[in-house]
Amino acid sequence: MAKKMYHFVKYFPVRIRNVGEDAVENRKLVWGFKDANREVTLKVAQMTASYLLNEFGDKVKSIVFVCIPASTCEQNENRYRFFCEQVSSLAGVMNGFSHIRILADRPAVHENRKKKTHVDFSERLMKFDEDFFKEKDVLIYDDVVTTGMSYAELAERLEFLGANVLGGLFLSRTYYKYQ
Repeated sequence: MAKKMYHFVKYFPVRIRNVGEDAVENRKLVWGFKDANREVTLKVAQMTASYLLNEFGDKVKSIVFVCIPASTCEQNENRYRFFCEQVSSLAGVMNGFSHIRILADRPAVHENRKKKTHVDFSERLMKFDEDFFKEKDVLIYDDVVTTGMSYAELAERLEFLGANVLGGLFLSRTYYKYQ
């Protein structure tokens, strides 16, 4: 069954040249978020909380908000812990950050696109708090969605654990043609 997916901005990789100032600003937003810039993270948390409240209303309090883990423990901690705390505080959503733990670093998906690597959600690389996710409504977040494979695989894993994945929310979606 298709899940709802929503993104805030269009992201054009640097190899896409001749883009407008809007695309340049969106790149800065995405890079600032990936770099865990506090000001940018707060801005994105406010955008995210506003979307959640508009989309789900009071039901937001019963939703678990989880991020697709970054490729390293350090990046995941830096990029998502504060962000998830802010979104939870602003919107009232349940913070799922501490319920998925990275056990080992892996190559970043975007740095291995020619090899078609993807996020490995196996017990070898990640530990899920299975009891926590059972019978919960979950919304998955990521900074950039390109093919949607990481999102689909995490959604599948969480549903295997008994969660109901409502959809995916993304800061940006990758585009290759600027118009």
